[in-house]
Amino acid sequence: MPLLRTRAVILRSQRWGDADRIVTFYSHDLGKIRGAARGARRMKTRFGGVLEPFGIVDVTLFQKTPDALGQISQIDLVKNFKSIREDLGVMGAAAKMVRMVEMITADRDPNPEMYAALVYSLETLLPDRDLALTTLLFQIHVLGYTGFRPQIDRCTECGNSAPRNRPQWFSPRLGGMVCDQCGQRGVGRVLSISKGSLAFIEQARRLPMASLSRLKAIGTVRIEVEEAIEAYFQTVVGKSLPRFEQWVS
Repeated sequence: MPLLRTRAVILRSQRWGDADRIVTFYSHDLGKIRGAARGARRMKTRFGGVLEPFGIVDVTLFQKTPDALGQISQIDLVKNFKSIREDLGVMGAAAKMVRMVEMITADRDPNPEMYAALVYSLETLLPDRDLALTTLLFQIHVLGYTGFRPQIDRCTECGNSAPRNRPQWFSPRLGGMVCDQCGQRGVGRVLSISKGSLAFIEQARRLPMASLSRLKAIGTVRIEVEEAIEAYFQTVVGKSLPRFEQWVS
């Protein structure tokens, strides 16, 4: 039975049976993996409080095949992000981030950039920040890391640059901007989007994670970008992100 050792972020920890838990991890070198923690819900357990979401852990799993559910044999806490649980807004933002990663990634498909972005974002979440904007910017990066980067420099249908004096649209199905002519011709649902909103998305996807805090979005730009990215993310994964209270129940 192969033995796997890796460092990972805990994305989800859910009840399984009478006493066990299934834990979903995102590892820097293995990608998304799952393991069963036998007896984790008993009063006396060797896992203690290490299985909470958001924590960074060193975990050892036994796994018969890449498709089989691993068995957690050892897990050591590296960082628990205690501060995340001290503020409900911060905890909600962190929950949305880990849920994004869980929903958009395939099992055993490592992406070091994704892992680094997730760890950095969890480390820098603070209650005095614009948490909705922080998660939106993270969402734009998540799409890019998985090959679903929105195309905004030219029409995704005809390939032409949009005339400056004509309306522009965002197509969740096509994953980018469509010109006015293609939008009227019928490419499915389209959302109105301004040049300012497209420029914001372009900046957000080009800047490194450490520089994203300098970006601000208010008014129409904020509304348009949120609506476009949420709709595109939903199209990519096939379902919308659940509300925080639904996920933690």
